[in-house]
Amino acid sequence: MSDPTFRVIRSLGEIDPTHWNACANPDNPTGRLESTWQAPDSTREALESECEAAESKSQKERYNPFITHEFLHALETSGSTGAAAGWAPAHGLVEDAAGRLIAAAPAYVKSHSLGEYVFDHAFADAYARAGGRYYPKLQLAAPFPPAAGRRLLVAHDALPQTRATLIAGLRRLARDIGASSIHVTFTTAEDQRALTDAGFLPRSGEQFHFLNRGYRDFDDFLGQLASRKRKAIRRERKEALAAGIEVELLTGAAITQAHWDAFFAFYMETGSRKWGRPYLTRAFFSHIGAAMADRILLVMARRAGRYIAGAINFIGDDALYGRNWGAIEHHPFLHFELCYYRAIDFAIARGLKRVEAGAQGEHKLARGYEPVATFSAHEFADPRLSRAVADYLEHERAHIAREIEALGQYTPFRKG
Repeated sequence: MSDPTFRVIRSLGEIDPTHWNACANPDNPTGRLESTWQAPDSTREALESECEAAESKSQKERYNPFITHEFLHALETSGSTGAAAGWAPAHGLVEDAAGRLIAAAPAYVKSHSLGEYVFDHAFADAYARAGGRYYPKLQLAAPFPPAAGRRLLVAHDALPQTRATLIAGLRRLARDIGASSIHVTFTTAEDQRALTDAGFLPRSGEQFHFLNRGYRDFDDFLGQLASRKRKAIRRERKEALAAGIEVELLTGAAITQAHWDAFFAFYMETGSRKWGRPYLTRAFFSHIGAAMADRILLVMARRAGRYIAGAINFIGDDALYGRNWGAIEHHPFLHFELCYYRAIDFAIARGLKRVEAGAQGEHKLARGYEPVATFSAHEFADPRLSRAVADYLEHERAHIAREIEALGQYTPFRKG
């Protein structure tokens, strides 16, 4: 039998969506979403055990929206990614002897380090001062969302050597384009182990996730918190709506172009102030609205007859992913209500195991979100840079582990 072969495509438009998705989400390649949630006939203890089992499997996700053909292709066709944006697609494919796709990797040739949320600016600066050229670099990622997911998309029935073929092909690609390095960001622990075994340098980070421990509803969740924290959240939720604000949760066909127009205005206003350059174009939202509306939760706030703020979430089979928020009016605690509390409400109602509310933010601790580790893997062509980064990452991993342990003592849950 012939060995699998590696090749590169410059657009997702060159590959059949069903073939890509069969590698991206092999447990749910069609992305079919159950329309209703039926609470299982089991005890809280059983649900907690199920949640802990999922965590022990590196929060394995049956369907992750950000690695689907629909999401990645929408980024390309809308101009949110591409050579002009500094994210030139160079997706790696592995095919068997019959030409069947058995593995893939969403990969981009980067000319900058923006939009990644795993920061390597210090590496780039140090290498430039030493006379090196850091860009281009090869980035394996789902562009822009700081959300973990598989990056080595290997089909269930692929040959044993497929993952090694994919990694070797990506290394050849990096050499061919003259890349200084390969970066695999927000990957799973499973992928990180495979990459570390192949010689990549492991890196750790931290985020704050809400973990659904079998709560019946939001009040049941609040009942697990210390009294002072419980009262603070209730006060915040009340004050967030005090100015006569109403909140709508929209998904599927309920989301119209008028909603996207309003949300894009929020995104541009807040993104321009916070990041200086928003990454997503208006066309992107129309594309995902057409291709995957059932996987989107749009939380919109209205006051005096007009929309004033909103948050977009993507719905996995096991997690709700908070993505972007924006506002044209600013009211106390409205950000927390739309981005954190409504997300918890929705996740509990749908039986989702967790909410990932994006990067950073120790303020999430007081609102029921817990510190968790994130993973990435890195390889550098220059051995001098590799040695320096390896030393830095070793100290950084120890610091992150200590910080997660320390922050875990400050969650709002009742002690004991």
